[in-house]
Amino acid sequence: MAAGDGARGSGAGEGVPDVVRQRFAEAAREEGPDLATLCLLVGAEAALRGKGAAQDASAVERVVDQGQAELDRLAGLLPYERGRTPAAWASALRRLLGEELGFRGAAPDYQRLASSLLPEVLRRRRGLPILLSVVWTEVARRAGAPVYGVALPGHFVVGFGDPRGHHVLADPFAGGAQLGESELSVMVAGATGGAPLSAASFQPAGALETVLRVLNNIRAWAARRPEQTGVRLWAVELSLLLPHHPGRLRFERAQLLVERGEFARGAREMESYADVIAAMEPNAAENIRRAARGARARLN
Repeated sequence: MAAGDGARGSGAGEGVPDVVRQRFAEAAREEGPDLATLCLLVGAEAALRGKGAAQDASAVERVVDQGQAELDRLAGLLPYERGRTPAAWASALRRLLGEELGFRGAAPDYQRLASSLLPEVLRRRRGLPILLSVVWTEVARRAGAPVYGVALPGHFVVGFGDPRGHHVLADPFAGGAQLGESELSVMVAGATGGAPLSAASFQPAGALETVLRVLNNIRAWAARRPEQTGVRLWAVELSLLLPHHPGRLRFERAQLLVERGEFARGAREMESYADVIAAMEPNAAENIRRAARGARARLN
């Protein structure tokens, strides 16, 4: 069974030295965070906890090194051509990754946790739009392309060229098909209710923004499956290690701890979060303290 499909909600792997968390936090705080490393560490978290494996440093680095080596290998397969235009770069990546190697996505991929884990996407060559876009950008970047990710509402794509000037957009989920204005409008209409896209929607997505969106997808996947609270919990906990994250994730973590039977810890974290928001949201803080009292009552 693939690592992403076997991850369980039992919290397997807890109680061992948490090497992934330490490595992830360090990578997220580097001056120029490496997107591939962060996404590979998310995959390592899923694989090691899913298998109940001890998180020794060598096991974690093996996942990262193997993923980086595969991205290097893929970049080496891209034929050299001097002076490629943005459209030519997009076409070259489409021919290599989309056509020759079969990297793309389909509707069933949204039902698999593996579709959000970079090591699994590199192995299966299938994934969600954002993970396929990570593969596209990392391979193209290694080959010298002017490439960047674009976090459109509801769908992640890849840009080649100057985001403020001449550029083209491609959809790795569709095998790298280039996107014109009409395709973009249709693609995001459902997510925006038909509202027009602003210029800000087409700006490059940073590494931390991208990995937070990956973790949000994992949280959403697990939230639809009550037996996967363990997966949802580690996705929340990795998100909290990012320098910038939604503060309400602290409350979500507390709720998950209570749901998993850790009533005292969950109550303490609810009370701590209530203290943080009390000055700005007194009513919400009181509701959270009430939930904490309810959690403590379940200890008796």
